[in-house]
Amino acid sequence: MAERSDVSEHLTPLDNAASGEPNQDREQSFERRLERRVSGPYNLIFKPIVGPVIAVPLLVTLSPVLTVIALAIIVDTGLPVFYRGERGGFRGKPFRIYKFRTMVRNADQIGGGTTALADPRITRVGRLLRKTKLDEFPQLLNIIRSEMCFVGPRPELLQYTRQYAGLETYISKVRPGITDFSSIEYINLDEVVGAGDADAAYERDVLQRKNQLRIHYVEQMSPLTDLRLFVITVVRAVKGVLRHIFKGGGSHGDN
Repeated sequence: MAERSDVSEHLTPLDNAASGEPNQDREQSFERRLERRVSGPYNLIFKPIVGPVIAVPLLVTLSPVLTVIALAIIVDTGLPVFYRGERGGFRGKPFRIYKFRTMVRNADQIGGGTTALADPRITRVGRLLRKTKLDEFPQLLNIIRSEMCFVGPRPELLQYTRQYAGLETYISKVRPGITDFSSIEYINLDEVVGAGDADAAYERDVLQRKNQLRIHYVEQMSPLTDLRLFVITVVRAVKGVLRHIFKGGGSHGDN
């Protein structure tokens, strides 16, 4: 089983309140910081405006690449081109996340919601897209629709977001993002959950930590934090592409 990314070692540690330290004053202070973040203009005004402004020209610029990817998927396994799984969104509202389809049709009915190591549902083209993170590019459409931002808590399955309680409820008060602390730490999620029961491993070994990191993002949310996370994500994605090109290796992303 692979180790998680060590990115969290280079970032501010989680506040003890987020990890359940029984200190009422500390927890109340921490919750007030979260409330200030989610109710501030950066979260409510700046991010939902700037995201689409950047995403539209970026989508146009990348359209030739996206067209080639779409054709490759069609040639490999036919339609549909996109995977549109349901996720928990801003203020708990469900939405359909756009990704290039990397698995066989009706994969959700064949297996669980978490991708296992060497998951047989992954297609030939899908394996390449996952290694290079190109499968995530259609989420520009979610950003244009104001359902997501470039940086924000990574969207989660409804079966988990409906269980949010306490500080976890603040996760839903921020628009989900393409990247955050949790997606960087678990950039090799399939290797972490292994080849067995991926859903059980995810719930046992990953979910709580991911939620802590999502809460940590809410507390740290700022232009500087978002820029830093975006740069780290781009650098790691480029490294993944280069690793695949020159060494035939790579990594798989989150579910």
